[in-house]
Amino acid sequence: MTLDDTTPQSTDRHALVVGASGITGSALVDHLLGTGWQVSALSRRPLARDGVRSVAADLRDPESLTAALADEHPTHVFFTAWQRQATEAENIRVNGGMVRDLLAALGHAPLRHVALVTGLKHYLGPFEAYAAGEMPDTPFHEDEPRLDTPNFYYAQEDELVAAAERQGFTWSVHRSHTVIGHAVGNAMNMGLTLAVQAAIVKELDLDFVFPGSEAQWNGLTDMTDAGLLAEHMVWAATSPEGADEPFNIVNGDVFRWRWMWPRLAAHLGVDPARVVGYEARPRPLEEQMAPHESAWAGIAERHGLAEPDIARLASWWHTDADLGRAMEVVTDMSKSREAGFTGYRRTERAFADLFDRYRADRLIP
Repeated sequence: MTLDDTTPQSTDRHALVVGASGITGSALVDHLLGTGWQVSALSRRPLARDGVRSVAADLRDPESLTAALADEHPTHVFFTAWQRQATEAENIRVNGGMVRDLLAALGHAPLRHVALVTGLKHYLGPFEAYAAGEMPDTPFHEDEPRLDTPNFYYAQEDELVAAAERQGFTWSVHRSHTVIGHAVGNAMNMGLTLAVQAAIVKELDLDFVFPGSEAQWNGLTDMTDAGLLAEHMVWAATSPEGADEPFNIVNGDVFRWRWMWPRLAAHLGVDPARVVGYEARPRPLEEQMAPHESAWAGIAERHGLAEPDIARLASWWHTDADLGRAMEVVTDMSKSREAGFTGYRRTERAFADLFDRYRADRLIP
């Protein structure tokens, strides 16, 4: 049988996963290995993973990248990394620069496609002007014009397209909503953050309080499972219909947090009498959990957990940002569907499977 670029078992496809230890990068490595790819994984610290060539480099150091990638010849790059800075101007300089320098360091490689993960801040605006100005109506569509405000996602896209024109590869951009998946020490990990919240409130006999806004509690929303995002990126990287296009990527279902919150509580073993929804005002996790963070080390010891440092598990601030929006956030997937991507996840099941995996890894009781 003749193998072409879209055949899952093709062995001439060499993926470089950038940010391989993160939520999306970890899911990509799993998916690529499972479908027969040769995989190199770039991260700041070496990734110990069977079947993966580890490349340790600093994305902010062009010389480090050039040296680390000199012997790498990937056909496909999956860029999932970013580093938050104090201002959006610095976000643009640093994160746009990482895309530019990484691709420049691969000028010798036989690149066919580069896939970049961004997110809904493309439509909502950057952290320092988040959901503050005029935005497109929901559901968000890929053909909406850019907001009139600086945004590091725009800088990353521009660097990607410019490199594609110079180096002759195709590209895709994947605009995810809140991503849930398996990773530790990641700043954007709602799944693990809520699981840690539940473990603390159960241990201390507290209420499991929804932290967000009335709009989020009552309005429609959606999310992105990291495994589905990985499938979407590989689909775009290997399908003609995915070339040179931006795509939204969410699970495909919609829900309201007033429906989801008690269901997550049940999956996490919280007493239904202790489940509290939105009441009068948002109650951010940073505010709720600050007095109780010190209890985690004891919880970890009593239950034999693998990580006693709560700072490596819970990212209160990021979950507060996601759940604190004062508007409904829903994402349109029609463009991907028409192009041939039919992947789907039920969000409640994605959360439940994730909680099961955290228990198996002894990250939560």
